[in-house]
Amino acid sequence: MNGHELSQAIQNCLVVFTEYADELGDLDQALGDGDLGITVSLGAQAAIDALQLLPAESKPTEVVLACAKAFANANPSTMAALVAGALLAGSRVWADRESITPDLVNQFALAAAESISQRGKSQVGDKTILDAMFPAAEALRGIPAGPERLDAAIEAAERGVITSKELQSRRGRASWLQDRSIGLQDPGATAFLRFLQSWKSANSPARAAVS
Repeated sequence: MNGHELSQAIQNCLVVFTEYADELGDLDQALGDGDLGITVSLGAQAAIDALQLLPAESKPTEVVLACAKAFANANPSTMAALVAGALLAGSRVWADRESITPDLVNQFALAAAESISQRGKSQVGDKTILDAMFPAAEALRGIPAGPERLDAAIEAAERGVITSKELQSRRGRASWLQDRSIGLQDPGATAFLRFLQSWKSANSPARAAVS
């Protein structure tokens, strides 16, 4: 997948992803400050607008950097900053390559998750987006190639979301709830799952190209 194909796939995905904004906002209202739905809506639209201005010959890294900058500038939330940082970390893996291969997708996913872990001072088990990201990254790494890779990542992320329900939130505003957070679904982990699901539904003909 080259830069132009990646840009179109991201735009397709983000259009679908914004349909989950209300759900994510409701989940965040229960555990946080309730702004995740707004972050998703504003950030996704800003990224789409930025990608539409990029030259068709842009490289994959340039596409990702445009998304990172647009998403961060659209909203001053903590999640927006973490997502932007994750995209920047992933872009370094791709460097100046003209196209993306399956192993580069694996490396990007892991670098993005590690960035959020370091910047957010969190890990799997803290009831954050990482409970979905790291399992999905591991699932991608476990299957060398083929369209089933995306399905495996979605299944892994979904298991992470389900498992994290019974955890106590240990980071961010959600940690203030202490044991009252147990049983509630983490909005960040859910957002990552919905992103993967959106990618699948929006880009099913292109699944082989990204997986």
